[in-house]
Amino acid sequence: MKIKMVFSVITVLFITLLFQSVVAQCSICTKTAEQLGEGPAHSLNKGILYLMFTPLAIMTYIGFKWWRKEKQVMKSES
Repeated sequence: MKIKMVFSVITVLFITLLFQSVVAQCSICTKTAEQLGEGPAHSLNKGILYLMFTPLAIMTYIGFKWWRKEKQVMKSES
């Protein structure tokens, strides 16, 4: 069950990165992308998504480790 949940989360994150319709730009980045043209704007958007994925993956890993440790502590207390 745990493996299925982790696999599902990872799959959703990768699918989000693959879709071109995902917009992950602030207003300043959007204006810059409009000035660059469509090709560079698409690359800028993918770069923003790539940079966004790393901290989310780290937080997910830390949260999972914390949850697992708390589960062990609760199990040993009861």
